Amino acid sequence: MREFKQIHSHMIRTGLIDRPSDRYRMVAFCCSPTVGDMNYARLLFDDIPDPDPFLWNTMIKGHASSGSSDSALSVYLDMLASDTRPDGYTLPFLLRAFTSREAASAFVRAIHSHAVRFGFGSNAFVVNALIHTYSLCGRIDDARVLFDKSANRDAVTWNALMSGYNRCKRFAESLGLFVEMEREGIAPTSVTLVSVLSACTGSRDLDFGRRVHQCITDHSIETNLILDNALIDMYATCGEAEAALEIFKDMKSRDVISWTAVVRGLANSGQLERAREFFDQTPERDFVLWTAMIDGYVRAGHYREALEIFQEMQAEKVRPDGFTMVSVLTACAHLGALEMGEWVRAYIEKNKIKIDVYVGNALIDMYSKCGNVESAITVFEKLSRKDKFTWTAMITGLAVNGRAEEALRLFSRMIRASVKPDEITYIGVLSACTHAGFVERGRQYFSSMIAQHGIVPSVTHYGCMVDLLGRAGHLREALEMIENMPTRPNSVVWGALLGGCRIHRDIKTAEMAAERMLELEPDNVTVYVVLSNIYSICGRLEDVKRVRKLMEEKRMSKTPGCSLIEMNGVVHEFVAGDRFHPRSGEIYQKLSEMGRRIRVAGYVPDVSEVTLDLGEEEREDSVGRHSEKLAVAFGLISSGEGTAIRIVKNLRMCGDCHNAIKFVSEVYQREVVVRDRTRFHHFKEGACSCKDYW
Repeated sequence: MREFKQIHSHMIRTGLIDRPSDRYRMVAFCCSPTVGDMNYARLLFDDIPDPDPFLWNTMIKGHASSGSSDSALSVYLDMLASDTRPDGYTLPFLLRAFTSREAASAFVRAIHSHAVRFGFGSNAFVVNALIHTYSLCGRIDDARVLFDKSANRDAVTWNALMSGYNRCKRFAESLGLFVEMEREGIAPTSVTLVSVLSACTGSRDLDFGRRVHQCITDHSIETNLILDNALIDMYATCGEAEAALEIFKDMKSRDVISWTAVVRGLANSGQLERAREFFDQTPERDFVLWTAMIDGYVRAGHYREALEIFQEMQAEKVRPDGFTMVSVLTACAHLGALEMGEWVRAYIEKNKIKIDVYVGNALIDMYSKCGNVESAITVFEKLSRKDKFTWTAMITGLAVNGRAEEALRLFSRMIRASVKPDEITYIGVLSACTHAGFVERGRQYFSSMIAQHGIVPSVTHYGCMVDLLGRAGHLREALEMIENMPTRPNSVVWGALLGGCRIHRDIKTAEMAAERMLELEPDNVTVYVVLSNIYSICGRLEDVKRVRKLMEEKRMSKTPGCSLIEMNGVVHEFVAGDRFHPRSGEIYQKLSEMGRRIRVAGYVPDVSEVTLDLGEEEREDSVGRHSEKLAVAFGLISSGEGTAIRIVKNLRMCGDCHNAIKFVSEVYQREVVVRDRTRFHHFKEGACSCKDYW
């Protein structure tokens, strides 16, 4: 532009500025999206008497290319006011300006009416642009009506509608359109094939994807980088990582999208080491590739590695987007890494990453799974758009954190907001009833699923009801519900009954439930462990020995208790009796002090679930070195007074640890939050949020 202005000045001085053809070329240059200046273009344009449609179109196209829909619309209105009639290019250029859903939705119908008014209702160029814009704003059915009425449909028209179906995630209709296109004998372009492969990717339709690949081979269609990438992505997403790799190896040229698709495919198929090798070899790594690697670790349950990759991404100064943040927040949620989660939220706000419904839902999930319900509620209330997953995440978060009444009130609010619950929402609602012992209300909600919302209860809903009834001691009713289920009960349902038997020491029903579980899962070690604990609680030493012997014969071992605690952004892991931590000496010293102080306060060890063939002192020593107690001791020596201690436990918390941590919260004046396999326990001033009902 600097050189252009010098030339413009020279033309003014020499009088060459008066030639219309030069003025047109000057306006066109200033409208260039890469080097132009639309403000300068307007100054030149306003100095031209009676501009023709070509010049008006140039201005509209320039504003559209620069992303200014308001300015493009303003020029169009000025064009009409000057009594200049638009031509077949005007409206497509104008429609191109509306790149946001909101803007497109506001003006597409009016522009469509103008197209009809000026005689362009059947113009292929205009129709294609209208179909694209209708699709952009989610009005795909209007796009279909326009498509069906169009007499002159070329490949571009078919591509526009197919792309629209993909954008609206109506992949089956996109694939159906491709079949219809073939039937009408319309030759697909490479754009068509990319769209149909994208639909195969979105719907995970591997068979259709293979059919498209065969079509490319049979018709000797020359592939390009974009089409090859679409093939790789389709195979990678559909779980055929090796097929994706074959195409990748045969490519003449590759870009970061090619590498990303392969890395994603390998990671999603569980080949994390190979995925990491490809990731490290990639010549150029953008935020999409980093996100694919992070997401691969998250999907595989390697949450700490996911956070480590994210930290590497930060060190490389690669700016993440919202999808990256969702994966990172998911890792924080599973680890209970609240400090890291808070840092991620601060990063999102500082870097002005949009907190859309997906990021918002991930934040709610992270805060809920880290036991910080108040922050989850704050995020929930601030979200301008909430979908059913937002409501469900918040209801479930309240339920597992022991705030059942609030969860059920929020569910009522969801119904009043005309948001239709789904089967997952009802799992959250029934869980709230389970954790609080709301038996009658649970029965009512279970009945209302079909009556009010037409949701047929799944085996998971029956499991929730069996859990609710079993915990409350209604074991006979729970068994009747299982026997009357329309589908075959799975091990989760029988496990819920077995858990109720453990609480209420019903050996006969427990043995029957254990037998049914083992018929379904003969190698389920949890069945033997729970049954052994029930026998131990009831003083049945011979039965304990019998179960232990069966476990030895089957070479089974109990899953070791593991507790995670985050301190200063680092996640520390403890197992029962662990002495591998660098500060092990300090931890055990604190553990001894902790034991003495809570005993003085009235704590008495509960060894009822410990094997009876040990001496009393050995049994007390065994429960005294459980992983959550080690984590609490580490938390006490690693954080300042008044700081909450947050722990994630992989198994159900035992009764002794639950009782001990209640005393710890009172003696040390600390809030301790423990997330076990089923729920949260918020310990404060000697009491627990579960009210000893868990």
